[in-house]
Amino acid sequence: MALVKADRQAPLPLSESPPRDLAAALSDLGSPEPSVRRTAIRDLAACPEAAMDLCDLLEREVSPSVRAVLFSTLIHLQSSAVAGRLAELLRSDDVPLRNAAIEALQEMPDAVAPHLQRLLSDDDSDVRIFAVNILAVLRHVQAPEWLASVVRADAHINVCAAAVDGLAEVGGPEALGDLADLRQRFAGNAFMAFAIDAAMRRIRGD
Repeated sequence: MALVKADRQAPLPLSESPPRDLAAALSDLGSPEPSVRRTAIRDLAACPEAAMDLCDLLEREVSPSVRAVLFSTLIHLQSSAVAGRLAELLRSDDVPLRNAAIEALQEMPDAVAPHLQRLLSDDDSDVRIFAVNILAVLRHVQAPEWLASVVRADAHINVCAAAVDGLAEVGGPEALGDLADLRQRFAGNAFMAFAIDAAMRRIRGD
């Protein structure tokens, strides 16, 4: 399943200092007014202890502008726990929410790294594809090897195709052997042959 870019409103600036009253800011997350929720979220950007409350709000928030500030704040507060909560959204049927979660995870390489092996071995092929989409732009030293491991081990053609596209972007010469093996594994599939050949040419600089 291809990643469809969500239309995201530019987030408002985050607060640089703790809110005057943490309890009041947390209470404002439940306000019916989007402007009040946005202000509370920006204030809570200085409060790591509020990260899980913000994740809870993200799962029920419907306002695009509030979601945008939520994602910006969670990227600012990024941690393994935050990345784990965002990774749960890869199963969401809400396409803008899911895609925004993918984009946010791509901005937190160290925080999402502990979750990637689990995501890449998920029973749901769509979740594995989304994990590959994250890897394709993740600024992490292990991203090329993780993508190569998908090429070597995953049996689903669409997951492998996504990994091939990722290796075309971040792979090095060490990936050429795995790509050649994949081409043989899917011999007779014209789409895969084309994608693999294109990736190999790009890696070689042809």
